[in-house]
Amino acid sequence: MTGTTLTDRALLRLSGDDVRGFLQGLVTNDLALLTPERPLWAGLLTAQGKALFDFILWEDGEDVLIDCEAEQAEPLMRRLMLYRLRRQIAIAPDDALAVHWSAEGDSDPRLAALGGRWLAPPGEHAEGWLAHRLSLGVTEGVAELGSDKTLWLECNAAELGGVSFGKGCYVGQENTARMNWRQKVNRRLVVVPAEAPGPRTRIHYPALGLAVEHRRTDDLDGAIIPAWLAAALA
Repeated sequence: MTGTTLTDRALLRLSGDDVRGFLQGLVTNDLALLTPERPLWAGLLTAQGKALFDFILWEDGEDVLIDCEAEQAEPLMRRLMLYRLRRQIAIAPDDALAVHWSAEGDSDPRLAALGGRWLAPPGEHAEGWLAHRLSLGVTEGVAELGSDKTLWLECNAAELGGVSFGKGCYVGQENTARMNWRQKVNRRLVVVPAEAPGPRTRIHYPALGLAVEHRRTDDLDGAIIPAWLAAALA
């Protein structure tokens, strides 16, 4: 049987007093939209609107689970604890569950073509996720988005459902809303075929012959421009 566990992902469980209200004032997406059938992709930004972390939120009863990069779980947990102040909210890893993926299905909140995504006890390692994701032009994680390097809308957050423009205040909301209102997203993260890293390369994947680059929107020659991004650039 083919493995489905994304072993580079981890889960943080948030439980306690008004977890949704706590996250609503921090992250880019609208917690009112979160249901068991509808996870949400979201970011935690700097005050200037630059990405620090991106993750997928899952509802689990009164708790919220954060599906994040395994290498960033500890830094993300520390950052959330700083914002927690005196709220009675517990934030801890949940090792009993893991993130699973299959190319079949359409439950990834960013793009249906990314495939099925679900939570279950850990199993065998999934193969092919990175190549599949990059082939669709979808970027994620600190290595690709950067930490305090890339404005959230330059991460294609609006096109991939990672931001709410009607929910009210959150960290980085002012600059993000201003960019959207002015329609001034002058740079984008894109996936490009590349045999070696170049001057604009954020990260290079030599085994795949692909790289993630941060480019101006008037300089996207050679980049993978999927239909979802082409519509935004038109």
